[in-house]
Amino acid sequence: MPWPLYLAIKQLFPSGRRFPFFTAISVLGVALGVALLIVVMSVMGGFEFKIRQMIVETEGEVQVKAQGFIGDYPALVRQIDAVPGVAAATPYAGGAVMIEFNGKPAFPLIRGLDLATVGKVTQLASYVVAGSFSDLDDDSVILGSEVARMVGATVGDKIEIYSPLLIEKLKNDEVFLPREVRVAGILEIGHQQLDKSTVYCTLRLAQDLYGLGSDVHGIDVRLNAGVNEDDGAARLNAVLPAGVRAFSWMDSFSDFLWVLGLEKNMIFFLLLFIVIVAAFSVTSSLLISVVRKTREIGLLGALGGRPPQVAACFCAQGLFIGVLGTLFGLALGFGALSVRNDVVLGLARITQRQEVLERFYQFSELPAHTSAGDVAVIVFLTVSISTLAGMLPAWRAARLKPVEALRSE
Repeated sequence: MPWPLYLAIKQLFPSGRRFPFFTAISVLGVALGVALLIVVMSVMGGFEFKIRQMIVETEGEVQVKAQGFIGDYPALVRQIDAVPGVAAATPYAGGAVMIEFNGKPAFPLIRGLDLATVGKVTQLASYVVAGSFSDLDDDSVILGSEVARMVGATVGDKIEIYSPLLIEKLKNDEVFLPREVRVAGILEIGHQQLDKSTVYCTLRLAQDLYGLGSDVHGIDVRLNAGVNEDDGAARLNAVLPAGVRAFSWMDSFSDFLWVLGLEKNMIFFLLLFIVIVAAFSVTSSLLISVVRKTREIGLLGALGGRPPQVAACFCAQGLFIGVLGTLFGLALGFGALSVRNDVVLGLARITQRQEVLERFYQFSELPAHTSAGDVAVIVFLTVSISTLAGMLPAWRAARLKPVEALRSE
């Protein structure tokens, strides 16, 4: 081992001491900064990951839409299925409706599904918490959990659906009665906004409610594993007829994702200053070490140590502090993530604000997803900043002349 590295380790961890105070404070400051970055970036990434997962599992990676309605959708579905990278496609129809049960109204979005193909594209059946997805037919619906709670309906109840087509019929002095249907199941996705605004029915029922005949509003597409959403949409757009376009889920939610990404980057930039502040404490402790060990530094020069080697000794100390702080910070950050929901829900129960938490976060639990790229950036920046923190003490130590340093008291 080169003597500058050996000396750096001995200065950080002198023999006979368990863990020096200045080293402990420096490592702890870096570790807290890394832990906070890991927790915050993982939670922010969790929102994006959870939203993507819910969209893909309920609608597929790509949606095909037209300026108006899509006619002859079976032929278009066959054309989409033939595109390389496409796993399956299913048509859908629907829009805003009013439902009523025992005088309690709600205004969700209804989505009509093709029961023959929807299971190949979505995983809606896995979100059903009461009743059964297989019981869905033309005379029944599946309610989002929050929709069911708002109107007080349970599995087996009869509810009435009022379509916007009712208004058009009234304009022409025609009678259009509401559709009475049975609640076949309750579905809970886990996102409060979706659970309180979505009702699922068969494609034929949605077409009747909106007077579409045999037309549909769009087609959901599931891609094969490993196929990029944007590449899949581009392949579809190359073969789709005029007036029909494919949009990836990222295109459909581009504004929201841009805001979420901006917020994530800004929080990362602001929290990085915690690591920078910790680096100043590293610089301060190493400067104190240079002052205290002035005579030892002079002795190194007298024994033949060159200024770059003396400087490397203090830069290495900054590197070791950065590495140790990063390792402890990663352990602390991932440990905090493992109990995040217990902590958040505990605080919500103590303050009796659990419903408020769910309403604003829109999730029944605090999501977290740690990206390998985010961890790599945090580790690289932390170790680099800590190493640079040793540059000023290293420069000061390298400038000491051996004769003057040996005469220092």
